Amino acid sequence: MNATLRIGFIPLVDAAALIVAVDKGFAAAEGLEVELVREVSWSNVRDKLNIGLFDAAHLLAPVAIASSLGLGHVKVPIAAPFNLGINGNAITVSPALHAALMEEIDGDRFDPLVTAKALAKVVAKRRKAGADPLTFGMTFPFSTHNYQLRFWMAAAGVDPDEDVRLVVLPPPYMVDSLANGHVDAFCVGAPWNSVAVDLGIGHILHFVSDILVRAAEKVLAVRQVWADKHPDVVAALVRAAVKGAQFIESPENLTEAAQILAQPERIGVDAEVIQRSLTGRLKISPEGAVRESGRYLLVGREGAGRPDPVQAAWLYAQMVRWGQTALSAEALKTAMAVFRADLYDAALGRSGDDQTSAPFGAFAGPAFDPRDLGGYLASFEVGRSAL
Repeated sequence: MNATLRIGFIPLVDAAALIVAVDKGFAAAEGLEVELVREVSWSNVRDKLNIGLFDAAHLLAPVAIASSLGLGHVKVPIAAPFNLGINGNAITVSPALHAALMEEIDGDRFDPLVTAKALAKVVAKRRKAGADPLTFGMTFPFSTHNYQLRFWMAAAGVDPDEDVRLVVLPPPYMVDSLANGHVDAFCVGAPWNSVAVDLGIGHILHFVSDILVRAAEKVLAVRQVWADKHPDVVAALVRAAVKGAQFIESPENLTEAAQILAQPERIGVDAEVIQRSLTGRLKISPEGAVRESGRYLLVGREGAGRPDPVQAAWLYAQMVRWGQTALSAEALKTAMAVFRADLYDAALGRSGDDQTSAPFGAFAGPAFDPRDLGGYLASFEVGRSAL
């Protein structure tokens, strides 16, 4: 088989499996000639995938669902046969906001509920003083970044639509926006949190794995009609991505993988910064404090590559919670069907019968059950869903 593909990506570490699959020749070994196209914004990636300028894309998991449901743009059904990353985001705050939060901290500063309560106190003080609301940058309305910020704030009663401002910024522009004072904080994927810390303009407040134990972040996305026409190409692309992820997750390949990703036409930041992201050992303050987490970013290990429809259900539930769509059994079914574990299993010659969903855990709120979204959503005090 020989196929030529154009695939779009954003310069983020969770594009690693795709980039390494191409640059190490794993895609070529599967008969695929791939041109990787670096983009800046998620709307560009989505639009070029939807109209066929890209055959596949590194895509925000919620965008794949929103596109399939026709939310926020035209309706184009998407299939996601491979999960490019679990977790990998962090919340970074300016030195001024960090100092304000630390003044109000009552408890463990790495506990998201403690920091959310501190944020609520800062917000109340600013309102009393007549100050402008705090501004938080996130990458897209349909993004885990948006939902993670909202989930965190709302746990302490901070209304993300009333008490602060949430603005959309492309990932590579986050650091400049923080440096220029346009935002007080942001939630973005690696390596941009580390870049802000290294420049002395930000403190990493939380890894999002503090907020959600396991969150589907980016997917390898193709149009459903394209997947139906090219099943062999989809399978080859999945196998190449799996090999890319396996290469990255092998400790002896860490230095080479980081160097591949550091190239200007790929992510374009220092290899050492990328290596920190891949190992989950990050400097979290300009003063040099380091924090480590084995769950910071999963690229393939612990079954991360296999799409999990329960993750899609949680993302759909957030869309409902924050008023982006109405609750519907049919829409939930459509959302879960975007995550194509069957295509992943078929590509690798595996049976899906022995595969189970990993537990979905969060630092606050009820246990998540996709069979009772109404009950789950009704338990939250802050939200926009019309239940």
